[in-house]
Amino acid sequence: MADDVHTGGCQCGAVRFRVEGKLGDASVCHCRMCQKASGNFYLPLVSVRGARVSWTRGERKRFQSSNAVWRGFCGGCGTPLTFEAPDGMALAIAAFDRPEGITPTIQWGIEAKLPYVDNVPSLPGEETMADIDAASYLADVVSYQHPDHDTENWPPEERR
Repeated sequence: MADDVHTGGCQCGAVRFRVEGKLGDASVCHCRMCQKASGNFYLPLVSVRGARVSWTRGERKRFQSSNAVWRGFCGGCGTPLTFEAPDGMALAIAAFDRPEGITPTIQWGIEAKLPYVDNVPSLPGEETMADIDAASYLADVVSYQHPDHDTENWPPEERR
């Protein structure tokens, strides 16, 4: 990413962060701990070692997943936010407001890579509204997810 200021946060908006400085290496980790911490096939992370991270709204909760690593997350909605190790901290790429500009360059923990992960891009793809069974209720869905930008107050008055 060309910018030296990056913002992001959790799904519910209770925890927001700001990173000032250059982001480090971006990766995906397939290790079993990252799979469980993210509830997903792997966890995309970007190092913020050397940058300044500030928590601009709320504080992350932390879980010690091993004798060397802490995992930060939102205590309200559960969004995974950090991987904190003795050599520095990394943030979950999808927690950034503009994740599309953070491209992983390496995979770690490939010994635990799930056997079907490499085949996911070859699966058929459909847009959300193509699901006829869900389209009737999806058309009326109102998202309570925090938008991908900083807000003065959250949640909005009409939701309080």
